[in-house]
Amino acid sequence: MRQGGRWDDLGERLGVGAVVAAIGLACVWVGGVVFSLLTIVIAGVIVWELVRMLDRTAPAGVIAIGSAAALAVAEFLPPGYALPLLLAPVFAGFSQLAQRRATFAIFTLLILIAGFGLNVLRVDFGFLWMMWLALVVIVTDVFGYFAGRFIGGPKFWPRVSPKKTWAGTVAGWVGAAFVGGGFAWYTDATTQLVPVSIAISMASQMGDIAESAVKRRVGVKDSSSLLPGHGGLFDRFDGMLGAAVFLLLTEQLIGFPPGSAG
Repeated sequence: MRQGGRWDDLGERLGVGAVVAAIGLACVWVGGVVFSLLTIVIAGVIVWELVRMLDRTAPAGVIAIGSAAALAVAEFLPPGYALPLLLAPVFAGFSQLAQRRATFAIFTLLILIAGFGLNVLRVDFGFLWMMWLALVVIVTDVFGYFAGRFIGGPKFWPRVSPKKTWAGTVAGWVGAAFVGGGFAWYTDATTQLVPVSIAISMASQMGDIAESAVKRRVGVKDSSSLLPGHGGLFDRFDGMLGAAVFLLLTEQLIGFPPGSAG
């Protein structure tokens, strides 16, 4: 019975995760308006989930629609014009919450920057490197899930994320290193892509931990119940949020893809 309890969510988790990943990668491959619409919808839903967690009295739907609308307009403007629009929903929503305003402001800003930035990355680097980013995040999650349950051991931060272990955390880095090595071999990027992939994996895990901290603070298990086995979109995309923001902040510093002529 105890063993079964550890794996009773596996089938549902893998099935829903596979569908979400397939839809996401298909939209990344198509690019253009299709990918923009995906990021707009996901960002809007995540903001809705965030507001509902932080303050049940706040108009979550209105704030989410306003955030999605601002992102939709921003994605079709030059970056300089887009930046104020990405900040506007943060100020508007800030005035509507009665509590936890700082948490709302920080996370909403990161969500909208990630949504906007993913489109920039798709245009600048193309499908191949967006697939690399997605695979690093997915492999980090999958390796961490299985290693955490097979190996167990010391918890990473039990007070915030009771199920996350050091074994799962390190396994995520190992999986990311394999993805980076594979892409370095397949492309003209150098082996620096391996440690870059590990860093992206770490940023993905920090996104997961940050969301877990918010949920622990407000006393909820999941951001919503939209995705069986996963919770909400915030629960599913928290790692991508951390990874995307980190890549946006560092890709100019490392000359991404490292060593690549393209």
